Amino acid sequence: RFVDCGRGGLVRFECSNPSDFRIEVDGVVYAARSIELSTLPASLLLIKASDTTTQQQWVTQVKLTPSTDYNQQVQQVAAPPVMSEDLQEIVFPSRNTDSQLKRMKRDWVIPPINVPENSRGPFPQELVRIRSDNDKNRLLRYSVTGPGADQPPTSVFIIDPISGELSVKKPLDREHISNFHLRAHAVDLNGNQVENPIDIVINVIDMNDNRPEFTHQIWNGSVPEGSKPGTFVMTVTSVDKDDPKTANGMLRYKILSQNPESPTSNMFTINNKTGGIITVAAGLDREKVPQYTLIIQATDMEGNPMYGLSNTATAVIRVTDVNDNAPEFTAETFFGEVPENRVNVIVANLTVTDKDQPNTPAWNAVYKITGGDPTGRFSVPTDPTTNEGLVTVVKPIDYETSRTYVLTVEAKNEVSLARGIHSPRQSTATVSIRVIDVNESPYFEPNPKLIKLEEGMMPESTLCTFTAQDPDRFMQQTIRYSKLADPADWLRIDPHTGRITTIAILDRESPYVKNSLYNATFLASDSGIPPASGTGTLQIFLLDINDNAPVVFPQETEICEKPEPNAINITALDGDLNPNAGPFAFELAHRPADVGRNWTITRVSGDYAQVSLKIGFLESGIYDIPILITDSGNLPMTNTSYLRIKVCQCDFNGDCTDQQHIMAAGLGTGAIISILLCIIILLILVLMFVVWMKRRDKERQAKQLLIDPEDDVRDNILKYDEEGGGEEDQDYDLSQLQQPDTIEPDAIKPVGIRRLDERPLHPEPQYPIRSAAPHPGDIGDFINEGLKAADNDPTAPPYDSLLVFDYEGSGSTAGSLSSLNSSSSGGDQDYDYLNDWGPRFRKLADMYGGNDD
Repeated sequence: RFVDCGRGGLVRFECSNPSDFRIEVDGVVYAARSIELSTLPASLLLIKASDTTTQQQWVTQVKLTPSTDYNQQVQQVAAPPVMSEDLQEIVFPSRNTDSQLKRMKRDWVIPPINVPENSRGPFPQELVRIRSDNDKNRLLRYSVTGPGADQPPTSVFIIDPISGELSVKKPLDREHISNFHLRAHAVDLNGNQVENPIDIVINVIDMNDNRPEFTHQIWNGSVPEGSKPGTFVMTVTSVDKDDPKTANGMLRYKILSQNPESPTSNMFTINNKTGGIITVAAGLDREKVPQYTLIIQATDMEGNPMYGLSNTATAVIRVTDVNDNAPEFTAETFFGEVPENRVNVIVANLTVTDKDQPNTPAWNAVYKITGGDPTGRFSVPTDPTTNEGLVTVVKPIDYETSRTYVLTVEAKNEVSLARGIHSPRQSTATVSIRVIDVNESPYFEPNPKLIKLEEGMMPESTLCTFTAQDPDRFMQQTIRYSKLADPADWLRIDPHTGRITTIAILDRESPYVKNSLYNATFLASDSGIPPASGTGTLQIFLLDINDNAPVVFPQETEICEKPEPNAINITALDGDLNPNAGPFAFELAHRPADVGRNWTITRVSGDYAQVSLKIGFLESGIYDIPILITDSGNLPMTNTSYLRIKVCQCDFNGDCTDQQHIMAAGLGTGAIISILLCIIILLILVLMFVVWMKRRDKERQAKQLLIDPEDDVRDNILKYDEEGGGEEDQDYDLSQLQQPDTIEPDAIKPVGIRRLDERPLHPEPQYPIRSAAPHPGDIGDFINEGLKAADNDPTAPPYDSLLVFDYEGSGSTAGSLSSLNSSSSGGDQDYDYLNDWGPRFRKLADMYGGNDD
């Protein structure tokens, strides 16, 4: 019975052993199966009452005892339910007193003690009584050891040392410790062991006190669109800390809701035991519903909605795209135009639409020309940004060949369409391209043009006609010809007919001819607007004729004075080709006569001969030997070529000595002229330097102050930007400047008084001619004379006025120049003589002269 004390809430009952017993909502306990005496649980049956509203729980214990009647008697005991005299006893097994081994009976098995977790007490709560048969004749003391007693966690279980009652002191948590293994001991008052220790196992009975917990609160999965029913999507998992071997830890899954509910509200189902989610309906379409959100519930107690605890999680299922939509053109026909002969030009942009997910292989379009372009002049690459097809010209188009092109273009995706999906008619479009005629350049045919001629052709000879063709057949145009490149300036072309004639003799040996081939380029221009032009190359292969005489090689050599070894090998050079060149015939000239007396020539082969001394000794020097050389042309050419031989003294190796080399070598005319030019240039440079130094000295002298005993002007021209003057400014008697005490005190001008530097309005007086300046050694008198002249000049700048200079320190023995007093006698001074000093003093003459302006 359960008294709710007027709470009025719904109370749910649970038993700790649902496999053997069950309890109904009215509190009646039934046996769930046939129970034998041997299988009757040794522990108490726990009954838990839970308020479904407040989740408050109450626990009571039921002791089951076998009865002699057919029916078992069920007694309900409220907490505290067990009295000390009703506790189950565990008796120490009897010991074999005759044996020294003190071993236990083999068939003695102590059943475990079951204690429910989360018990509300009161505590300590008695569990069992431990007793020994030896307590009848003497006093014993009982104790327990092990985890939960004297080992961590300590003080969970205690035992009365006298009565042997084992109790629990606090609620137990199965999820923390599921069982305890204790050992009971019995000793006498002296501490002697009376009984062998016995093992006691205490099992913590699980209660449904933990809700299922999903390993993730949000689960993400995906399924391809168009999937068939039964397609696996994902698996969600949840864990329960309760005992998985009991109903408390057995979970069941279910789908509470689906959003959106399209096309049906039950597109998915879940395996209630494994949590696997599969599809149960067809119609997944990403273009309509790209994502589903499911609320998944996990419930323990095998999914019992009344007794089980539940928890929820969210499953997000994304519908992935498959290529179930073919690209479709936005128009049936596209138009474009392109000038002829243009390549890599975009003619038209083809636009398509595709309902598949953008920027995926199922959306990216691939274009293919299926008709209208047999020569492959167009291609349609895809713009990666806009997915448009770019009709592009890849080969030149000729307006005269075809004026229009009509292409058939098909659009597909990078991946094939899904099974059962076919391309619609809109996946094919027509592209109409109009070719624009432009003025094309004339072209020469063939280009280059090769002709063969003998060299030596005379001017005004006609070579050939080199004409160009105009590809613009539909334009009435004329072509004019001109010469573009003619390195040797040998040719001329008629501007109207293209006939090429010579204006100079063609020479195969010209430096402009390479390998007997001469190239000239001509230009053909039409009369179009704007005009177009083309070039053509005329290649003239010049056939060789015997027009070059052979010459000896080498032209200079040396030989020893004595004839052995005195042979010189020579050959001949001929600008012509075979057979107009070698073999050559060598012969000494008949004149002068001493050539034949001193020298001889011997033929070695067709191209080589040897020149040697004919006499035993020839004086050192340079000798020019004339040799007649004849080639092998059809009309042979003979030339007298001179071989310069230097005869010198030789060492034992047959080589000219150094001195003789120098003497024999000599200096050529060019070398002598070069040396003379260098000497002349060096002399000119030296002369220019001397003139420049003299001119510089004159300028320096002109800049210096002129010291004239008759008229010294050093008081009129002052130069302030010179630090450290020359020697001319240093032969003064500076002692005069270092005696300021000699100056009269009343001549010192008061500090701060300045003259007005302005020209007076009245006519300037005529000043007397200044007396000649004293000798430069008397510097004091010289300065005083200058001050007097300055005081008498009303137009002179106030040089004796108060001036501000940078402070250069104290300690000088010389007095200030401002202490010099100038008298205002008003004497006249005539400065017209400055005009006679040259242009450098003309400005001073204008400033101090007698002119009013």
